[in-house]
Amino acid sequence: MSTPRHRPQQKRGAPSSAKAEKGQLHPRNRHQGRYDFPALIKASPELAAFVIINPYGNESIDFANPAAVKVFNRALLKQFYGINHWDIPAGYLCPPIPGRADYLHYLADLLAASNAGEVPRGAKVRALDIGVGANCIYPLLGNREYAWQFLGSDIAESAIAAAKTIVQANPGLSDAIELRLQADSAHIFQGLLHSDERFDLTLCNPPFHASAQEASSGSTRKWRNLGKLDPKRKLPVLNFGGQAAELWCQGGEAAFVSRLIEESATVGQQVLWFSSLISKVGNLPGVYNALKKAGALQVETVEMAQGQKQSRFVAWTFQTPEQQQHWRQTRWQ
Repeated sequence: MSTPRHRPQQKRGAPSSAKAEKGQLHPRNRHQGRYDFPALIKASPELAAFVIINPYGNESIDFANPAAVKVFNRALLKQFYGINHWDIPAGYLCPPIPGRADYLHYLADLLAASNAGEVPRGAKVRALDIGVGANCIYPLLGNREYAWQFLGSDIAESAIAAAKTIVQANPGLSDAIELRLQADSAHIFQGLLHSDERFDLTLCNPPFHASAQEASSGSTRKWRNLGKLDPKRKLPVLNFGGQAAELWCQGGEAAFVSRLIEESATVGQQVLWFSSLISKVGNLPGVYNALKKAGALQVETVEMAQGQKQSRFVAWTFQTPEQQQHWRQTRWQ
């Protein structure tokens, strides 16, 4: 699989793109191929109760069972990343770890493109996770993979409290991961960042839906799709979990990312690369228009793939190539 190329744009705000090979994870992603369930169970015996044989005769888990997914994630984090203590309160999102890891690896490639092809590692790199959630997944993976420092922000006090519990339960993470409440839900960067703070990148998994009703319908479709392998199966009347702020906001993904872009312009010299996942491909034209209006100097679109699922993120910067070079020289070398 080829590493995505990121090129300075001649036309202001014009996007370039990189694409993952069909169905394949990033080459540095630890979750290639089938899972080794005996190894996972050896490290996390509680997983054994949730392992099933799927219709193809392979060991798997019931991905429509929230308890199974939570225990599975806990086992993955323990085996692959040395996170020995991880839990989330009932009702919060339980993220798919391979896909979350892919986002981080491609962001690392983006930084490498500004660093002569070498991924900058260690505490000299600082990332901001917008909407860190109760699961704290991006800071956990990013620190374990690249030893980056993280600031995780959220508008929900309960999410911040849960994420702090995870960080404090795992030795060494408290020095690497800071968690901060965004007290004003109408803003993203304003009121959150200190004027002297600098971040090498920001990342965000924005709310997908435009209303609670739309979010509920989407979760019902997911349950139904997971049940298609066995038409006799009776699925529980629940959704996948997730608090309101995780699942929906007024205007949905398009409105949230538009606000993210608008505010990013006000702190454009404090951040090298901004980024956000874009779940709906139909939102891309609006994102590009917003970036052009905001004055982004370079825009990158990176396509990702996890099995049959296609995803992408858009990254942008307000720094000129000369400023990017100065940033690298003063922060990473």
